[in-house]
Amino acid sequence: MIIGISIALILASALMVLLVLLHKGKGGGLSDLFGGGFSSSFGGSSVVERNLDRLTVITGTVWFVCIIALGLLLKP
Repeated sequence: MIIGISIALILASALMVLLVLLHKGKGGGLSDLFGGGFSSSFGGSSVVERNLDRLTVITGTVWFVCIIALGLLLKP
């Protein structure tokens, strides 16, 4: 059980990093360094941005639940 939740936590963490880097930047920042400025010139769809936001929130929720579950399982 602990190993399964740990694996889910690692996967959720990696996905969270990827999703945050995919968000369009609001102005010169880390996202522009990784291509955020380049992709904004194509005029991304608002539907895609909304789905990316939803996926990020869902991934964050899974990450949070994994942290709480591991904390409760590993509590002495």
